[in-house]
Amino acid sequence: MIPVTKSFLPNRNAYNLLLDEIWESGWFTNHGKMERRLNDELKSFLGVSNIMLTNNGTIPLQLALHVLGNEGEIITSPFSYIATSSSILWEKCKPVFVDIDADYLSINELKIEAAITSKTTAILVTHIFGNPSNVEVIQSIADKYNLSVIYDGAHCFNVIYKGKSIFEYGDVTTTSFHATKLFHTAEGGALFTKNTTLLEQFKLAGNFGHTDYYEISALGINAKLSELQAALGLAMLPEVKSIIEKRKQLVDLYKSKLNWDFFRTIRIRDNTEWNYSYFPIIFQSETQLNKTLNLLNSHDIFPRRYFYPSLNTIPIFPYVEMPVSEEIAKTIICLPLYDQLSTDSVNHITNLINSSLH
Repeated sequence: MIPVTKSFLPNRNAYNLLLDEIWESGWFTNHGKMERRLNDELKSFLGVSNIMLTNNGTIPLQLALHVLGNEGEIITSPFSYIATSSSILWEKCKPVFVDIDADYLSINELKIEAAITSKTTAILVTHIFGNPSNVEVIQSIADKYNLSVIYDGAHCFNVIYKGKSIFEYGDVTTTSFHATKLFHTAEGGALFTKNTTLLEQFKLAGNFGHTDYYEISALGINAKLSELQAALGLAMLPEVKSIIEKRKQLVDLYKSKLNWDFFRTIRIRDNTEWNYSYFPIIFQSETQLNKTLNLLNSHDIFPRRYFYPSLNTIPIFPYVEMPVSEEIAKTIICLPLYDQLSTDSVNHITNLINSSLH
């Protein structure tokens, strides 16, 4: 079977050595040695100002909205994973969907301003498939209306835009270290901000509101990354550049083998060093997509319909028509992509896809 992704397994001996240190210390959570070390190594590796590590990738979205959302209206994209928009509801805010750009697949920045009202408090945008949104225009709109900017960078590990980490843009960027991501801690995530005052607010809210051991000064939850998770991240980090290079080779092979008369792919924004986190193809119709998908599934190959359906059509949200997002959601799949995938498998997949188009 060829799934859409497989978790990368770091060197077992390297992980075991880190586990030995944890066993010797007896310290499994509460900001231990491994978590502090991973924090420092990620800051250096990514070239970012501040990191708050978390126990999953949804918690940082909730923390950002808890601190910056103020139970207001949050402008966001309908083309993303459900966690992006459900976090808005969870924090008692209201999602206001704005349609996406048909080429870049991120929020259409030219439509944001028309969606702003007196109740708008923030803009929450997903850098879809690791492709940067138009951060300059979004920031200019936010500055004009005094709004916070939150980026969902779940797909963006090691993405560089205009010479610096994509995690350095906006008031806060969140990411996921879920097992399906190219860098992972099995479960886990992180929050990035250049604003040290905001960072302290996030840390307070993510540690039960503890100012010190006995004093509680704010409402909080448990966002802590365990030592076992942090150790897995430390074992993985030296492998990241080779993982990205292997994925690039596979994407290049896909591009060279597929018949592009029948579909297209995402347009990567200029001045971006992409991480090849996903490889989407967009068909001309849902009928053609289903024909191709059925053929691949019959050969035990399982791409995934990221992201389907468009979030504005899900019953927990009031329906507002988003024609571009709805059409893209119906016609896009992500092809299998992971470091263990062989070139023979890519050749097999592309041959099947091309044969389904006639």
